[in-house]
Amino acid sequence: MRRIGQFARGRPRDDNDRGDVPGWVMVTVMTAVLVVAILAVFRPQINNALDGILSSVSSSK
Repeated sequence: MRRIGQFARGRPRDDNDRGDVPGWVMVTVMTAVLVVAILAVFRPQINNALDGILSSVSSSK
């Protein structure tokens, strides 16, 4: 029974163990920057593609 109790408690917590928040924040910010850069470069092509898709859907009714 002692082993089950140890498993349920998990590993001992360290007060300095706060996770890798800066890492995932950096990944999120870098992803947002990439999306903005891609949109800035390919905005006309994206708009044309979406206009074509929407016009083909609306004209098929």
